[in-house]
Amino acid sequence: MDENLISKRELLENTGISYGALYRWKRKNLIPEEWFIRKSTFTGQETFFPRDKILDRIAKIQEMKEDLSLDDLAVIFSPSLTAKSLSKDEMVTRNIVNKSTMDFLVRLYGNIELFPFEKILYARILDKALQSGDISLEEGKLLLETLEEHYKKYEDKDCELVFLRKMGISTCFLVSSPCEYYFETGAHIVSEISIASCIEELKINLS
Repeated sequence: MDENLISKRELLENTGISYGALYRWKRKNLIPEEWFIRKSTFTGQETFFPRDKILDRIAKIQEMKEDLSLDDLAVIFSPSLTAKSLSKDEMVTRNIVNKSTMDFLVRLYGNIELFPFEKILYARILDKALQSGDISLEEGKLLLETLEEHYKKYEDKDCELVFLRKMGISTCFLVSSPCEYYFETGAHIVSEISIASCIEELKINLS
């Protein structure tokens, strides 16, 4: 079996949740339909899940469901944007971006009074990439330009930002998730960032 997948039986045993809870959370859109992967095995058809994603999601549901309703959790886990906005100072104090990233954003955008959720999201993605040391400030401009030009095509859908580099030349693009993609020999992936995970982090931060 693919080591990146976990069977439904193993999932239920490892997490202690019931079959009924798993499918109730699916109906409530807490667990995406596409995570339920049907595969043929020697015992017949079985259901598998992306291991890291499902274990992380169930841990969050179990941790948060005492304080939030399933409907509230569905909003948090949805890839849809919200109407929330923040000042640049609030973005720093809430640890969405650090001060150096915010200074960079101010140089690019000017002294914006309020960041709408869309730009908060872009700022968070940029901060993740810069703080990892994977990209330079100049490449950060490319990242923001890609998001601003193309992200609306993926709005309300799960997607990933992929950053590639070959012989010192960089490019980045957005792809639907889950998705297979291939690129030329000699290029390597510098960074992969799940947009849905960033949206989820932000909604939890702002809730």
